[in-house]
Amino acid sequence: MPDRLLHAIRDKVESGQRLTFEEGLYLYEQADLFTLGQLANQLRERLHGRYAYYNVNVHLNPTNVCVYRCTFCAFRADLKSPKGYLMTDEEILARAAEADARGATEMHIVGGLHHQMPYEWYRHIIELIHRHYPRLHLKAYTAVEWDWFSRITGRPTKDLLAECKELGLGSLPGGGAEIFHPEIRDQICEHKADAETWLRIHREAHQLGLRSTATMLYGHIEKPWHRIDHLLRLRQLQDETGGFQTFIPLAFHPENSRLAHLPKPSVVTDLRTIAISRLMLDNFPHIKAYWVMLGVKTAQIALSFGADDIDGTVVHEKIYHDAGSKEPQELTVAELRRLIEEAGRIPIERDTLYREVIRGNGTWRSGRVLPPAVSA
Repeated sequence: MPDRLLHAIRDKVESGQRLTFEEGLYLYEQADLFTLGQLANQLRERLHGRYAYYNVNVHLNPTNVCVYRCTFCAFRADLKSPKGYLMTDEEILARAAEADARGATEMHIVGGLHHQMPYEWYRHIIELIHRHYPRLHLKAYTAVEWDWFSRITGRPTKDLLAECKELGLGSLPGGGAEIFHPEIRDQICEHKADAETWLRIHREAHQLGLRSTATMLYGHIEKPWHRIDHLLRLRQLQDETGGFQTFIPLAFHPENSRLAHLPKPSVVTDLRTIAISRLMLDNFPHIKAYWVMLGVKTAQIALSFGADDIDGTVVHEKIYHDAGSKEPQELTVAELRRLIEEAGRIPIERDTLYREVIRGNGTWRSGRVLPPAVSA
């Protein structure tokens, strides 16, 4: 029976048919890794050929003080903790100036939900950076953060998104998704935005013309079927809106968290998750191998297991380094291109909206929209 099922799955992948929950679960629990890689790479190359994408980006985490106490988080700090910090306008503008000087096309802005800071402070950050450095694309605030802004203002999230879009918001990051199923979500991030809220906020962003990414935190207390359930909820919303650009599987880092007794996911689990994500999310244009969490070597291999994007320079990332990531704080463009080429791929720099970046004479511009041909 398993051989017949795998043969049927292979036929569906080759003919472009959609996989079911049962087929996805079978791939997680019974398919061998190299068969998975072969199938995922077949779809990946159908969409992208030998190309692999990267960008020049800088991270900004304006504060680590947070009202929530997610068990997996090593980044957060209590209000009076000596570890806690809150960036000033001068520090934020200095980070933006550094990004601009580096030729960054994107600033990725996420952080804690500070007990004492109003929504207007978070809005001000977007307005401040965009006013001084309008060429920087601001990918700002997860759905969990937008939900918090709605709670403290009493205003609908769609109105807040629209307001910030007018002030310079460019897109939404996909953080805060964790695992959607309440059986797990209630254990690892009780009280914060639930799955329906996360999905609703991304739907609203897409309706406003904002693109976003999506994530899944795997390798902690969830089971394979929770992961497949998560992927199918994302696939359903993408069928509806087409607003997701990229899916990013995030490998759990237990160090310094309240789940520090758990082991890290293995490389096999990492590659299996990348491959199955590519196979199940047939309507997502891109699958990202986030090198900060996977590690550089695993991210390279993932480019043959379904991933087509390796993220970017990722300067000043704190959240996953606080959780034990031993990877570098940043990679240069030359290093990114070398990693991609070593993996047998052709590197292309892209901006946040997956347009080719063309550089010359110390400046840059966005060019053609990059593959694939599927609706994004």
